[in-house]
Amino acid sequence: MALTTSLADLVVLLVEPSQMQAHLVERMLTNQGVRRITIVANGSAAMIALQDATDGQVVISSLYLPDMAGTELVAAMRDDPALESVPFILVSSETRPQVLEPVRQSGACAIVAKPFTEQQLSRALYAAADYLNPPQDIDLAEIEGLRVLVVDDSLASRHHLRRLLEELGIERITECVDGRQAVAVLQESMFDLVITDYNMPEMDGRELTEYIRTQSWQAEVPVLMVTSEQNMGRLAAVERAGVSAICDKPFEASNIRRLISDALQR
Repeated sequence: MALTTSLADLVVLLVEPSQMQAHLVERMLTNQGVRRITIVANGSAAMIALQDATDGQVVISSLYLPDMAGTELVAAMRDDPALESVPFILVSSETRPQVLEPVRQSGACAIVAKPFTEQQLSRALYAAADYLNPPQDIDLAEIEGLRVLVVDDSLASRHHLRRLLEELGIERITECVDGRQAVAVLQESMFDLVITDYNMPEMDGRELTEYIRTQSWQAEVPVLMVTSEQNMGRLAAVERAGVSAICDKPFEASNIRRLISDALQR
């Protein structure tokens, strides 16, 4: 995919059933320099339009669509190899964690809460542009030889993280679906970095971090947690377990790159 260097390079597909809301977002996008905007009213039309997805493609979608939820739209995109890396931005007034969780786990670039300002939409757009435009001069020692373990029960999240890691030049990536599987892998192989989700079946991210710090022969390996968990008590417990850094889902690509760099240089 060609590099996207500015918002003017973005090709936005806006999925919004409300004409009034669509015109509002379109005006905000135009003010931010976006020139190529297509508007559709439902998920089916979006999937048809995405058959012609081009460089710089970004999807901005409402959560509640006439024929499907925005969560179903992003899931359909992530199931399509041609669309799994297209940035997705959700615009919604929904606040219930159980409703938003599928979007957070899908590798979405941002969730913009209604009502929102043009500046908030702009930040989400820049997050999408940054995802499409990986840096060319990452200064990490011997980056190509780094061994990274990615632990997440969400296939979409693992793919999202793998793409970012590969853009950094990291090729030696092992994936696990939960902490218990990760423990077995850690007993047999050495890693330079562990990136883990928090909420997973069998063994969660806190338990995995505790195992690494107290029982693993790799007790000093940096552990980066990427999670949608919002409970401050649980996050405090993760910090006490010895995690190196915590990053929210959805995350901005620039933030995850910075945290990886910081963790590896400690």
